[in-house]
Formats: sequence, structure tokens, C-alpha cells
Amino acid sequence: MNDIWIVDFGSQYTQLIARIYRELGFKSSIFTIKDSLKALREKKPGLLILSGGPQSVFEDSNDYTLFFNQDIPVLGICYGMQLIAQYFGGKVKKGKIGEYGKSRVLQTQKIFSFTSFNAWMSHSDHVEVLPDGFSKILESENGLVAGIKKDDTNLWGLQFHPEVIHTEHGKDILAYFAEKSNLENTWKAKSILNECLETVSQVGEEKVLCAFSGGVDSLVAATLAHQKIGSNLYCFFVDHGLLRLQDLDHIEVLKKETNLNIEIIDAKKEFLSLLDGVDDPEQKRKIIGKTFIEVFDKKVKEYQISHNFKFSYLLQGTLYPDVIESTSPHKKDGKSVTIKSHHNVGGLPEKMNLKLLEPLRFLFKDEVRMMGKELGLDEKWLNRHPFPGPGLGIRILGAIDKEKIRQVQLSDQIMFEELVNADFYNKCWQSLTVHIPQKTVGVKGDGRAYEEVICVRIVESRDGMTATWSHIPYDLLDKISSRITNEVSGITRVVYDITSKPPGTIEWE
Repeated sequence: MNDIWIVDFGSQYTQLIARIYRELGFKSSIFTIKDSLKALREKKPGLLILSGGPQSVFEDSNDYTLFFNQDIPVLGICYGMQLIAQYFGGKVKKGKIGEYGKSRVLQTQKIFSFTSFNAWMSHSDHVEVLPDGFSKILESENGLVAGIKKDDTNLWGLQFHPEVIHTEHGKDILAYFAEKSNLENTWKAKSILNECLETVSQVGEEKVLCAFSGGVDSLVAATLAHQKIGSNLYCFFVDHGLLRLQDLDHIEVLKKETNLNIEIIDAKKEFLSLLDGVDDPEQKRKIIGKTFIEVFDKKVKEYQISHNFKFSYLLQGTLYPDVIESTSPHKKDGKSVTIKSHHNVGGLPEKMNLKLLEPLRFLFKDEVRMMGKELGLDEKWLNRHPFPGPGLGIRILGAIDKEKIRQVQLSDQIMFEELVNADFYNKCWQSLTVHIPQKTVGVKGDGRAYEEVICVRIVESRDGMTATWSHIPYDLLDKISSRITNEVSGITRVVYDITSKPPGTIEWE
């Protein structure tokens, strides 16, 4: 009873609750409503958290008796607080004017060491009348109930979101409820590593296949697996011709400096011939994804025949945000809109009749890096920027050809080198260059040039879900621009993308 269970009612901030509690040293997991009610029939968490959500309690007809009769601490956040109030007989008022953004919150009872603080509100409905046996512990500057507690119990509600960075003392507030629930800090690097290794132990002596990219997730997953199963792990790296120069160097370094069995599949001709003349971004992604599976499948079948054995598992670096997203309330009824297709190896297990091995599926990105350090991996490998599966295929706007690939590879390498030289690479989340097929007038030497554009994009983020553009020094931008226009033939102009996510995405396609 030391775990924290977070019931996801559809808030965009639910993952942040889990992340903060893990940073505080408490194991936290996110559940759908259905799964949480099922799990509560079998065991109890140390703290049950009801997240925020976009719907109204007046539209919710679920029976939540199991949430409140288990003698376990419960914290309701935003929608969760309104759910508590309504369940126990209080009155929730349908809002006409919402309370959004920062609001000053005041203590009406001595709970925290700080008497008032700025908090992030995002609600329309609000608790107007408290249930019998409940006290108001916090109120907003607008006079609305901002926090409640059931007398002499560990049942609380907060109308604001302590998990977002806009709420002052948010981490301290969440820590308070863990302390009141008498939870122990057991979520540490060693315990996380042991849990991941236990997942790999199910394999036994069977052969494991890894579609290896060399990125942080696949590297840590492969290193974990190798620690348990050694030479029974086989890593295949597909070179689709759309890699950065730094990626090819990185794979060669990993082949030399790790014990991983890495084999490179040269499939540049297959990919580039199929992509020739294709300019629609969704079609490019689908061609790359489909061809990846076909190339990989063919290679694996040939390898199994020549080595006279069969693979039983496919190792993937799936992370917790991927798992959460696949069960998110936002996706129910299949009505979510496709922003862009994600390239992964999702089709391989079914096609090749393989069982999935996902030792990182309950970890966030920062925890994966922590695992990598625990495994002794070089920090420069663990701090590599994310790189999409379709590679430079989605960083070349319009049709792909060898010349454009060369231009993006060289411009990316220049940007990478200058960021490293300026000690700025590890200060940003992701950096990339994009080829824009728009000719602009320029001057090179004594003549007029009419050439294309490279866009530099550098962003800061924590998990890629949101991002802000990096305010990098002007002299560094100047150096990157100058080198690109001087060293990359066919490029006359360099621009810098200052769009945040949202409204933009990090990648351009």
C-alpha cells in the first residue's frame, strides 16, 4: 500500500502528477476509470488521486463507491474535487463564468507553511455548498472554494492544478499529501532498475530481436536486456538513407564501445526509390513505415535461416507516455484527430509472430536517462536529442531527392557542431534543420544567387508534449547561419523558427 494511483479523467495534466510524485520518490501509476475500479477490488493504493477532466460532474453517471469506502487516502484535483463534493451530498454549481489561469489562493485553515500562493485554475463548474462533515481549507481570490477536507479523514480536494509549473509551491503541495498518507520514498534508481530487469527475466533462454535506432530509449532497453540475456539479443539497425551524419557515426561508436551485437541493414536504395517524387507528408511517413517493416522482416527471415534459430521476442523502447496516450479518455470512441502518423515498429510483432518485450513501458524519458546512468552508459549517448523514425524524410518539405538530403545532413551537422562547441547542446531539448523548397534571391561572390532556404529549429521541452523555442545567443545563431550559407551549396538563406508547441509541432511535417 505504498503506491500512488492516479485515475485519469482526461486532464491534459495527468502525466505531470505522476512525474512529480516520481521525482519525489513515490511510485505512481495512471489508471483509466474502468481499470482503477477493477484494481480496487483486488488491492489498495497508498494514495488515490482523482485527476482533472474536461467534462462536467452533471454528465457523469458512474458509481464511485469503491473510491470512497476503502479506507484509503483520496485527493481530488479540479474535476476530482467536484466529484468528491457531489458524491458526499454537496452542491456543485454549473459555471457560467469560468476561472482560468493564475489565481491567488488563500488558506482558511493552517495546512501549508505558506499562507497564500498563485495557483493555476482551469474550471467552469465549482463547489458552491460543501457536503456535511467537510471543511473549506482554501479559497481563491474570487471567493470560490479552492480546497476541501473531510473532517478527521485523509480525504481532500483541490480546485486548482498543483502539478503545473504555474502553481507556486506545487511540488510541496503534492508532497504534503504523500506525507499525510504515510508513504515511503521507495522509487529510486536501483529499485527502478531491478523492476525493469525483472521484466526481461521472463525471456529465459529465448532469442530476442531489437529494431535498434541508437536513440536513448532503444539503447537503454537493449543494454538492460543484454545484462540479463547477453548474446541472445540481436540488434538490427536499418539505414534508410534519411539519417543525420551524426547518427551513422554514433552507431559505429556503439558497435565499438558496447557489448551489443549490432548489425547495420543498408536499405538506402529501397527507401529512396519508393520516396522518389512523393511530396505529401502523411504518404512519406506511411511509405517509410511500411518499407521499414518489409526490409526488417526480410532481413530477419534470412538471418534466422542462415543461423538456424527463431526469434521469440521483439524488444521495444516503448515509454509510459506512449502507453498512457493509447488509453487516454481523449481517444475514446476513436474520434481523435490525426495530427501526424507516428513511425514505429508497431506492425512487426503481428507480422513476425513475436511476443513484445517492453522493459521501459512504465518509465518517463528522464527516468530512462536515469536508468542509463545506473547501467553505466556514457552521458553523451543518453543526452542525444530525439530523432523521428522517418528521419530527414519529414525535414525535407515536398519531394525528397539526394541533393536535398545532402543539404539537410550538412546543415544539421553544422548546427550540431556549433551547439556542442558553444556548450549549448545539452541546454536544449531538440535541434533540427528543415529544407524549405522556396527559392530566394541572394548574393554570392560578385554574382546573383537564386537558391533555397534552410530553417533552423531549436526548442526547449521536458517531454516533447509542449515546447518553447530556444532563446539561443545571437552570435551562435550568426555562426550557424554563416557556416550553412558558406558550406552548403544551393542554400542562400537561413531562417530561425520561433514557434512554440502548441500551436506548432516540433517537427515541420
